[in-house]
Amino acid sequence: MLVLARKKNESIIIGENIEIIITEITEDKVKIGIRAPKNMKIFRKELLQEVEQENKNSAVSDKIDLSKIRVAMNTK
Repeated sequence: MLVLARKKNESIIIGENIEIIITEITEDKVKIGIRAPKNMKIFRKELLQEVEQENKNSAVSDKIDLSKIRVAMNTK
């Protein structure tokens, strides 16, 4: 991991076409701007992790109790 110190309005260039700009610094937050090609997907990490966890949760299923399904189908 590369760790850099930046001040407001300073930036970092990644590759040839991605620029990270420090737009605001407050007591406990740093706001950044990102200039990148439109085809470049940019996501907040915590959102990706949340979606990933939801996908894992929905993929896990308990064993299906076929007897309950048979009873439910016969009662209709």
